[in-house]
Amino acid sequence: MSAADFWKDKNRARTLGQESASLRRTIEQMEDVNKRIADTEGYSALAGEGALQELEGEVASIGKILDALEFRTLFSGPYDSHNAIVDIHAGSGGTEANDWTGMLLRMYMRFAESKGWRVTMLSESPAEEAGYKSVTLRMEGEYAYGTLRSEAGVHRLVRISPFDAEKMRHTTFALVNVIPEFDEVPDIVIDPKDIRVDTFLSSGHGGQSVQTTYSAVRVVHIPTGVVVSCQNERSQQQNRETAMKILASRLYQIEQKKRERQVSDIRGDVQSAEWGNQIRSYVLHPYKLVKDHRTEAETQEAEDVLNGDLDIFVQAYLRSQVHLSH
Repeated sequence: MSAADFWKDKNRARTLGQESASLRRTIEQMEDVNKRIADTEGYSALAGEGALQELEGEVASIGKILDALEFRTLFSGPYDSHNAIVDIHAGSGGTEANDWTGMLLRMYMRFAESKGWRVTMLSESPAEEAGYKSVTLRMEGEYAYGTLRSEAGVHRLVRISPFDAEKMRHTTFALVNVIPEFDEVPDIVIDPKDIRVDTFLSSGHGGQSVQTTYSAVRVVHIPTGVVVSCQNERSQQQNRETAMKILASRLYQIEQKKRERQVSDIRGDVQSAEWGNQIRSYVLHPYKLVKDHRTEAETQEAEDVLNGDLDIFVQAYLRSQVHLSH
């Protein structure tokens, strides 16, 4: 970072700057916890029984910091430190499925807020009655992709539908895709002949009174059928640049997974959002339970989960991946 030409490549400089800041925070935490452990050991040797409660509180506090540092070691993937692009698509089921997509959007927004991440809505397709047909988000923050890759797959909801006059229990699905965002995508060259670019109306946020323009962009990669939309940047050119960057990231991930013969792990379109493919179930009736079918992690605090408390599932998934790698 001290090199004279460091800032010539702004994207690389920004990436390295984020990595440096993350490493510095980790080092500072490790130095702090080492000092606190030494202080606690010294104090415990001198203090009497009356200080036991105070010591227990300090040990518990140190334990939480150590847990957080241990959690960092679970990020072993090559792209875990990258920002994440998150797509949420409603499955079959009409209004109920669209509403479920909206609930998942809120859950991930709350989760990102708890992590101090920045969230940008890149594309949205609101449904007529409630929720969304699909949304695309950019999550910018420390280990965003490494954290959110646990969420890729089909999510199943079981509840009494608020849209059913007969108050029947409904099961519905939504598909979540998660890919890392790249500043520069290695080994991917997109032939202009292989893409089709469409523009469509974008009104932005604020309702019907906002002036509409043809600034939204949809890019179709004809050979693979991958479609990327972006509508919430300030101009058509910015929307196109963002869409092309996301397209390149998706194509790179597809190629990586092909090499590993695991295309289905990255291409959401080869999975259908329906019964049998779910990675996690959210049951709100007749009992409350959220269960991840890959790790068996579960909790009865369904409302907390839907309000963004996903750590139990993220940690269980990352630990399972470390176990598999060994």
